[in-house]
Amino acid sequence: MLRIVLTAFALLAAARAAETRPNFLVILCDDLGYGDLASYGHPHIRTPHLDRLAREGTRFTSAYSAAPVCSPSRVGLLTGRSPNRAGVFDWIPAAAPGATAAESRHLTHLRREEITLPRLLRSAGYATALSGKWHCNAAFNTSAQPQPGDAGFDHWFATQNNAAPSHENPRNFVRNGSPVGPLEGFSCQLVAREMIGWIERQRTEKPAQPFFSFVAFHEPHEPVASPSDLVASYRGVARNEDEAQYFANVTNLDRAVGDLLAALERLGVADNTVVFFSSDNGPETLNRYRGSQRSYGSPGPLRGMKLWTTEAGFRVPGLLRWPGRVKAGHVSAEPVSSLDLLPTFTALAGAKVPSDLKLDGADIRGTFAGGPVRRTQPLFWFYYNAINDQRAAMRDGPWKLLARLDGGALPRFANINTASAPQVRAAKLTDFSLFRVTDDIGEARDVAATEPAKLRELGAKMEKLYQEVTATMHVWPESTVAAAPSDNSAKKKKKQP
Repeated sequence: MLRIVLTAFALLAAARAAETRPNFLVILCDDLGYGDLASYGHPHIRTPHLDRLAREGTRFTSAYSAAPVCSPSRVGLLTGRSPNRAGVFDWIPAAAPGATAAESRHLTHLRREEITLPRLLRSAGYATALSGKWHCNAAFNTSAQPQPGDAGFDHWFATQNNAAPSHENPRNFVRNGSPVGPLEGFSCQLVAREMIGWIERQRTEKPAQPFFSFVAFHEPHEPVASPSDLVASYRGVARNEDEAQYFANVTNLDRAVGDLLAALERLGVADNTVVFFSSDNGPETLNRYRGSQRSYGSPGPLRGMKLWTTEAGFRVPGLLRWPGRVKAGHVSAEPVSSLDLLPTFTALAGAKVPSDLKLDGADIRGTFAGGPVRRTQPLFWFYYNAINDQRAAMRDGPWKLLARLDGGALPRFANINTASAPQVRAAKLTDFSLFRVTDDIGEARDVAATEPAKLRELGAKMEKLYQEVTATMHVWPESTVAAAPSDNSAKKKKKQP
């Protein structure tokens, strides 16, 4: 009898502990621009569910991704560190037999040594799941490189990069190591449905266990495909059929967000789930490459686009909701970053972060009540394959600093290996531009000449960060061997529900 009573008390204590620790739902879009949502000023695109999320939580006007392109942005979100530290400098092409080994890109992956948010939360008792785009390795679903499960996800339903052949009826999803095969429907609904099913099972089988769910939509990245009813609804305002497809794509992902929010309410966990919505980088440039004819994303008032170190490259929508804890209907100009999720979520979850782990994000719980973020260092980006000439950027309070590397003479690199690392480490920051982006969101007025003291101060900070990060970044070995996955382990594994 005593054992039964003690067991009952233990279960009750576990349930109460779960109630005091929030669940987490991170929703990340792909190539969604700062100006693509109704709540951020788009004149035509309808996003009612995201509008509701903004009304019920905080809308950040200075939210940033960890990079101006997909793979390093995702690595930064998962690690809370500049992706340069992890050796992920640009988007990761899929490794395939006969693929080029230029710059050792086929070796690039999120290494097992990296400490990730899902791993830390899982060690604190959380269940963890990923649904959607992975894009953190070249050799997807093989034993050659770590997979989502190695990064801390108990359950994963993912693609290496884009949904193929498009968002409609994709056939390249893998669930926990087993290829799923052809699917019917649109990617965002399939991704949302998978996560909803996983949360439902969690609530049924382990109702006291908190969860971390990462929903990584493919939308609105090319190749864009959207439901015909939504496309038809935009023909009256879009300039052409391709733009109508893009507008419909954003509204379709909004529908999927609505499905996720409704599921949280139906399962009784909405009030204790922190929801964070954002994008991995800024919008794609129309017709930049073959197949990008539907890239009608908007940077809003920002300068540049995806792959730029000006604001539009990585300043993105950012919505945060936690009923009763995060200030509702609030618009915050406080700079926040996807790098901040790890220190913030682990603090909320009571997860232990190694004391020697160098983080580049900050705990943003102060913003929950409308307060500031206290950072020990500025936000920064060093992107060696940027379209614009100034490949170093930093945001420090109201200020944005840009700099060239070696006067623009440093070659562009999509990856850093032992051959290119010495040149990158020796590069000098030059040709600074300074903007007060709180007053000049479009970076139209360079005040470097009129603010010499501030320029010296911020230039010294950027120089220190550049030296520290390049000295400690992971560098890949130089390789001339063609990329090839090591096995076909996916076919050896039994399919899981």
